[in-house]
Amino acid sequence: MSGIKRETIIRVILGICMIFVSIGMIYGKSKAGNADEKDRTYIEESEKTAKQKNTEKSRKDSTESTKADSTIKAQMTEAQQLSDTESKGIAEAEAVEASIQPGQYPVMGISSIRAWQLVNYFKAYGSTYPAEVLKQGGAPDIETFAQMYYEEATAEGVRPEVAFAQAMKETGWLQYGGDMQITQYNFAGIGTTGGGVPGNSYPDVRTGIRAQIQHLKAYATDEALAGECVDDRYSYVTKGSAPYVEWLGQKENPEGYGWATGERYGYDIVEMIHAMRK
Repeated sequence: MSGIKRETIIRVILGICMIFVSIGMIYGKSKAGNADEKDRTYIEESEKTAKQKNTEKSRKDSTESTKADSTIKAQMTEAQQLSDTESKGIAEAEAVEASIQPGQYPVMGISSIRAWQLVNYFKAYGSTYPAEVLKQGGAPDIETFAQMYYEEATAEGVRPEVAFAQAMKETGWLQYGGDMQITQYNFAGIGTTGGGVPGNSYPDVRTGIRAQIQHLKAYATDEALAGECVDDRYSYVTKGSAPYVEWLGQKENPEGYGWATGERYGYDIVEMIHAMRK
């Protein structure tokens, strides 16, 4: 084969190779273009889905936020209303208390004293709260104990400060030491007559407090009890014989009735109440 023919054949082969290379490049670009298009479509769809989810989440968050704001506003409004009612009640009670005459501190009536003041009064005295014993009866701390006094007293229309101060006097600030034992949950010497007689016992702290308050109400008025009677000495009291705290002492009671025989018994309780208000 001559050199010219060989060169011609080589050129033809190279030309054919170039054609195949060109075709391959065109196909590759086309395929790459299709892939890019698919990628772009996928990305766009993903972005669209993400935007939709974000929009839905924003709407949901906005709705929940609105609901939360509404709830908070409602709670604040309710708290404000309760606060206004409480303030009005205290103002009315203070107006009544301002008219109380010496020697005539009423056992019954609305009071400006609140549970937290009973707590502060106890703590200011410096006595140790007998938590280990009283928690078994449902009052693990002085806050719970004072709240029980406040609730039980107001339920019967008795002034809470009267009942609480009497309990502190009768129990030696919950330290006891006399004929009664703290485990009796008797906070006012109900049934104790001296000579080692321990008096009444109650199943828990609240029942003992309720019995004391019902007994106080029996002395203060002839009105019926608001709740079920747990004071088993309620029937022994001459109803309405001591409407004033000072008259709870038999020596100061005009008719000789009263809770205790000790001199100035009721007056001591009133002095404790005045100290409570300071």
